[in-house]
Amino acid sequence: MEKRDYYEVLGVARTAEADAIKSAYRRLAMQHHPDRNPGNAEAEEKFKEAAEAYDVLSNPDKRARYDRFGHNGLRGGQEGGGFSNMNDIFSAFGGTIFEEFFGGGRRSAGAVWGQPGADLRLRLPLTLEEIATGVEKTVRVKRMVGCTECNGAGATSPADIVECSACNGTGEIRQASRSMFGQFINVTACSRCGGEGRTIKKPCRACGGDGRVQGEASETIGVPAGVSDGNYIPLRGHGNAGRHGGPAGDLIVLIEETPHQHFQRAGDDVVHDLTLSFSEAALGAEIEVPTLTGRSVITVEPGTQPGTLLRMRGKGIPHLNTNRSGDQIVRINIHVPTRLSDEERRALEQLAEGPNVKPARGETNDKKSEEKGGFFSRMKEVLFSE
Repeated sequence: MEKRDYYEVLGVARTAEADAIKSAYRRLAMQHHPDRNPGNAEAEEKFKEAAEAYDVLSNPDKRARYDRFGHNGLRGGQEGGGFSNMNDIFSAFGGTIFEEFFGGGRRSAGAVWGQPGADLRLRLPLTLEEIATGVEKTVRVKRMVGCTECNGAGATSPADIVECSACNGTGEIRQASRSMFGQFINVTACSRCGGEGRTIKKPCRACGGDGRVQGEASETIGVPAGVSDGNYIPLRGHGNAGRHGGPAGDLIVLIEETPHQHFQRAGDDVVHDLTLSFSEAALGAEIEVPTLTGRSVITVEPGTQPGTLLRMRGKGIPHLNTNRSGDQIVRINIHVPTRLSDEERRALEQLAEGPNVKPARGETNDKKSEEKGGFFSRMKEVLFSE
């Protein structure tokens, strides 16, 4: 019987990406899997045909030869799989793809001794200064660690670890049931061994057979400049130790920004509210303000109005993983006194009673107004008159 085109078998275009090929095979494999079609020879043939096509098209070298020479480029199909029975298929794929698709089905003595450890979450509070420069933090973490008495195995000796008699080492229990729609296979993890396929005759006294105990460790966390609230840093293998020597989970470090006395963050920019006196705003001043890396002087021009935004370039927070930085925005507020001395009141009254000189045509800026005896000129006269 002539072999069908592998792309036709999977129902994908010849330009299909690897993910599309895998998705197509997954759909066909689930549809024609023997466990779902017991005694159906046609389904079994389609399952083998799809597996053979996937074996070729998922391998870049085989696929390149197939695209150029067709089935002849695979030596008559021998490198294309040429699966004669179901055992050939499962052995060819090593079981990994079927564990992914079907949750570990058809594991004959394939249960894995040792279960993965759980991930841990750690909240790491940081100031804006630490975020702006990057920081290294050392913290203490409570977690499950491998038992030193049994080296994580959970048994007094290796001889005390035996095959589970309930599942015969497969780690799963299969139950077949029939209905009007056909036969169904229900696969569940073995309750006696927890899906590991083995049990312990004599548990370790230190850990009670779990292979791990409660412990504590010191972790150094390198935080790059520019992180944000809600970002996280995964430390692979630094979580809880796995049961019976299984792989450790991860430590997930969650970044938290602490409220700041002087700044509010707006992306990579920081905002600082600066309150000026009436005279500083009117006459201008050199004001020292805090920044994330120290203190700097900012120039306030004469006649600065409330709500004015002054920008300090590069004084914000670095953009994560780049050499760019945000700015510091200084937002101007004006302090209006609630109580005035007699001298201050007289000075303001003099300003209010001063001449109201209108600027000449086309002279609308503060400089022209001041030259014509405007408000700021009178302000200086009042404030600095003897």
